[in-house]
Amino acid sequence: MREMKLLKFEELEKEISHHQPQIIGSENVTRKKSGTITKNYLPPKERTFEEAILQESSISVLKFISDHLGGYTFNKVIIPRTFGPVTPQSLVPLQIEIQNNNVRAIIDFVKTNNKRYINKYFESINAMLPKAGIFVGCVETTNQRNKRIYRNRRSWVAKSAIFAEFIFHRVFPRMESFKKLYFSLTKGKYRFLSAAETLGRLVSCGFDIIEYKEIRNQTYFVVMKTREPHFDKSPSYGPLVKLRRVGKDGKIIEVYKFRTMHPYSEYIQDFVIKLNGYNAVGKPANDFRLTSWGKLFRKYWLDEVPQLINVFKGEMRIVGVRPLSRVRFNEFPADMQKERIKYKPGCIPPYVALNMPSETGNIEAERIYLKDKKKHPIRTDIIYIFRALRNIFGRKITSS
Repeated sequence: MREMKLLKFEELEKEISHHQPQIIGSENVTRKKSGTITKNYLPPKERTFEEAILQESSISVLKFISDHLGGYTFNKVIIPRTFGPVTPQSLVPLQIEIQNNNVRAIIDFVKTNNKRYINKYFESINAMLPKAGIFVGCVETTNQRNKRIYRNRRSWVAKSAIFAEFIFHRVFPRMESFKKLYFSLTKGKYRFLSAAETLGRLVSCGFDIIEYKEIRNQTYFVVMKTREPHFDKSPSYGPLVKLRRVGKDGKIIEVYKFRTMHPYSEYIQDFVIKLNGYNAVGKPANDFRLTSWGKLFRKYWLDEVPQLINVFKGEMRIVGVRPLSRVRFNEFPADMQKERIKYKPGCIPPYVALNMPSETGNIEAERIYLKDKKKHPIRTDIIYIFRALRNIFGRKITSS
């Protein structure tokens, strides 16, 4: 997994005096005269930052966290693994304590998978932290979960267990007839989460990603509060998604596609592009947001089929410039932006017909197409359709 720090911490002022980390427990929480929030299972002496981290994790995790927080002396709150179910409600009694003690970093060792209302929890953390406050957490991704299940089990047993868990934890929660029973049994624990969905949820809840890293078969993340949450009440979960794209006259349209990415992936597009740039066909390179079936759909262009809905609605054409996100549209040269919005975007972009699947070739292909279309609007589209079909079925070009 490639790692990259996108933000620097110069904006976080180092404070004059050293503060011990505050450690929050799950019961018998008391406040000591020293200002440390502690619990009866903790020794009476105050812990150093390093000792508190090591109690909950390992040297590798300590190094990862210390790289980001070790040199700063502001107060830090540590939520231990023994905290129990972490919900927005369970943190309410501690919110005043956190805010009154100038806490600027919260480190949570309870896996994100064990939180029922994940977004509400992230929103609660956002509300507790000041601007540029740091949140550190962890998640067991679906792939990491599968590795754990395969460990010390026969292959057929592991595959059966993974399939059963998929049905119970992924299918049942999305079926209205089983949803209430599922959550009453599980209390919202054992959520199946990908790294992309976890990071996407964090960004949607007002954080920017600083770094994430796999350590001992768990993914640890460090994020910074940079804004208020989006409070997204209708994230894209189903097989059919609607993507906001720039249409004719600069109007934003919702383009239909079959899902090929994990939920909340739209929130981390900028992060993925900054991390890896674009691939040969102008899409984000090394995109970990893609699902396994998504790669198959893209290989055979199946994800593009629902765009016919946009054609029937009169928002798109069969052939035309690619429907771009606002971020990608703004990266195009100003003259191309001006020309592109004169026409409806198309299901089949020019680079497919002209077999120019490179970042510069993509833009050049659109220049050629727009020039041809000005001269011969109908004939140009017909020619480009047949050229595109020849390249697609001849496997001369792929969609990813």
